[in-house]
Amino acid sequence: MNLYIIVEGRRTEKKVYPAWISHLIPSLNPISWAHEVNHNNYYVFNGNGFPALLHNHLKNSIEEVNELDKFNYLVLVLDVDESSISGRIEEVNKFIKTNQLNLNSNTELVIIPQNRCIETWFLGNRKVFKNNPQSSSLTDYIQYYNVKTNDPEAMDIHPKFNTHAQFHAEYCREFLRERNIRYSKNNPKGVVEKDYLENLVTRNRDTKHLASFKLFTDFCETVNAKTQSQSFK
Repeated sequence: MNLYIIVEGRRTEKKVYPAWISHLIPSLNPISWAHEVNHNNYYVFNGNGFPALLHNHLKNSIEEVNELDKFNYLVLVLDVDESSISGRIEEVNKFIKTNQLNLNSNTELVIIPQNRCIETWFLGNRKVFKNNPQSSSLTDYIQYYNVKTNDPEAMDIHPKFNTHAQFHAEYCREFLRERNIRYSKNNPKGVVEKDYLENLVTRNRDTKHLASFKLFTDFCETVNAKTQSQSFK
């Protein structure tokens, strides 16, 4: 079972997804280059943002996957940003159709939309949430939208910010800083650990919040089950 994964984020996702995959699909091993693919490998490629991921990289990645013919899945990880889950997926599918990009029949395309961005998912950890924060900024954000009781993916834009992603990312930094976790996009400390991930899984199971996050964990569960079944053959 082999995965070719293109992440949108220039910094954070390249560090978070390998860590999370090691927790959710421990039988998979990372490779540095796609041509190193053999058995139970995954390759993570940085698409340098959206829409650059589509216009500058997707065609070459599909050609590479087709040439190697060893990858079971081509996975695109995209921020929803100011679009919607269905809108972002439709944009990808339209680009593929318009540019007549044909993925080989042995590889399945999987689109993982991060609604609104990966920091939105991080905000779902109820154990990290502090009910009485010291930060005035965090207090303001909680009063605007309490991510402990309300779905982080449904959070709108605070008036101080221009986009969902800007607000969600800043809320996340303040949210983690309150627990002395110095998070940055270059150094996503605290969120890569198994316990953090498990808390997000529990949040989704208990509340049905973080629906787009569940698309990722469901996919990993499917791949993990397939790798386990192969090991018994």
